[in-house]
Amino acid sequence: MNTVQWTDALLLEYEPMDTVHRGFVDLLARAQAAPDDELVNTWSAVVEHTTAHFKMEDDWMRRTRFPNADNHIVQHRVVLNVLREGTALARAADYASVREMAGELAVWFAKHTQSLDAALALHMRRVQPTKVNQASPAKDSGWRDAA
Repeated sequence: MNTVQWTDALLLEYEPMDTVHRGFVDLLARAQAAPDDELVNTWSAVVEHTTAHFKMEDDWMRRTRFPNADNHIVQHRVVLNVLREGTALARAADYASVREMAGELAVWFAKHTQSLDAALALHMRRVQPTKVNQASPAKDSGWRDAA
C-alpha cells in the first residue's frame, strides 16, 4: 500500500494551504495505520477535514476568479464522492477496500498538490500576498478582503 508522509515536496509556500495539507497528511496517515476497529472513525475524520479543506480552496478560487477553477473544483467533487464511498465501505467492515482507497488517495494527493494546488498557491500569493494564519479549514477560509 502507498503510505502518505509529509515531505518538503508538498510545501507550496502559501501558509494557509500548507497548514491544511499537513493536517490532511496527518489524518490520512492515522487512517492508514488504524486498526480495523478504529478505521470508521479515522476515515470519517479524513472525510470531514477534506470536505472543509476543499471548501476553503473552492471558495478562494471563486472569490479570486482563479482561471483553472472549474477543473480543480470538479476534481475536489470527485474525490469527495470517493471518500464518502469509503465511509460506507468502512461501516460495512470492508476494511481492505478502504485501505486500498487510502493508498490511492495518498498518490493522488501528492500529484494534485504538486500540480493544481501549486498553481492555486502561486495565484493566491499574487492576489493575497499577506500570509494568513489558519488552524483549521472549517474555522476560516483564509480569505481577507483587501482594504
